[in-house]
Amino acid sequence: MSNARPLPLYAIGLGSNRRHARHGDPRAVLLAALAALESDDIEAVDASPIIASDPIGPSRRRYANAVALVASELSPPEMLERLQEIEASFGRRTGQRWSARTLDLDILLWSGGAWSDSALTIPHPAIAERAFVLGPLRAIVPAWQHPLTGRSIRQLAARLTRPKPVDRKASAH
Repeated sequence: MSNARPLPLYAIGLGSNRRHARHGDPRAVLLAALAALESDDIEAVDASPIIASDPIGPSRRRYANAVALVASELSPPEMLERLQEIEASFGRRTGQRWSARTLDLDILLWSGGAWSDSALTIPHPAIAERAFVLGPLRAIVPAWQHPLTGRSIRQLAARLTRPKPVDRKASAH
């Protein structure tokens, strides 16, 4: 019998809304990025379907988005460094926030719970407000609980998509 601990899991958000000279359109960029994630110390566990979503901010191009579930002994800062290396290898330029980009990789969740330092916050601070994150996450880890709210991904997604009353006072008349 083995005493091996399961490897820590990370949910990695993938996004692209620019063509890549070698890989092609944003959907193909995400498929190439999923392949690039796999390495000696990062094991692919699952990946969501790729969805199309409207941009946030000034960019006019629609995004391709997905979530990868990976297992790795890497610490959160080491995982962030690896993701930034992959982004750079796909030609990511730093600059304007929310601008068009070939590849964006974000750590959304980590099985170790919460993490925060000057460079990284896990869970991703905007996870609960982004349907383009929660939809793909729900497809692969619906029961994963947000470490700060205690709500499952399924619950967070339902809260985001549930119709809300326009004005509670007006509806009381």
